[in-house]
Amino acid sequence: MQMRRLEDRLGKAIFQRQGRASRLTDDGEKLLGYARRMVRLNYETVAAFDDEELSGAVTLGTPGDYAARFLPEVLARFARSNPLVEVTVRCESSPELTDLARAGDVDLAIVTLCGDTGPVEIIRREPLYWVGSESHAAETEAVVPLALDKPPCMWRAAALEALASIGRNYRILYTSGNPAALSATVQSGLALSVFAESALQPGMRILTEADGFPKLPMCDIGLVRSWNTKSSPIVDALAEHIVSALHNLSAYAASA
Repeated sequence: MQMRRLEDRLGKAIFQRQGRASRLTDDGEKLLGYARRMVRLNYETVAAFDDEELSGAVTLGTPGDYAARFLPEVLARFARSNPLVEVTVRCESSPELTDLARAGDVDLAIVTLCGDTGPVEIIRREPLYWVGSESHAAETEAVVPLALDKPPCMWRAAALEALASIGRNYRILYTSGNPAALSATVQSGLALSVFAESALQPGMRILTEADGFPKLPMCDIGLVRSWNTKSSPIVDALAEHIVSALHNLSAYAASA
């Protein structure tokens, strides 16, 4: 009943109902983003006047590409709300971060789903894109040059499988676990690569089926908590900041 009243107030449908199941409409997703921002602001406001501030330490694991795109904002907001908490960041691949969480060496990790990762909280689903340079045309080469992460990597596997499905010739020009190096290779026009929406950088151009590249699968981003520790207020607070940042991340395609 509250949702119906909210829909009447907005003049928009928030849910699309399919039998007993419901899913958010585009307007519902938009509203969810604003709602998360309101919750986050409320949390920061209360924390600013809380005499019993959180204190302690937390280790966060993240792949390098996510760290470069939105982690500085997350850490800055978290520090303002929780100035007595010390955050240590470890940048590794998603499979390595899963192992670290399993061993209890990180308290919380942001991962791209790659096979069996154990208990994962999915926090964002976004498209995976072929990308090239805005100023070059490596995509027109007869044998496509690629810059990809080292295996095992879901994005690498998806790219090679997609090219094989259409019989497109390719060569792996550059392999690296360093996202900054892969980005630089793409931006300089030496090779193409695949990036999730939240990992795209200025100077990249999204390549579509019109450019001769098959559509890639969606990419799930999740949070993995340490398997050896129970939930803690510090980890919960950091997780909420990460979720809010990802849900409010502006779509690259819409701003390009």
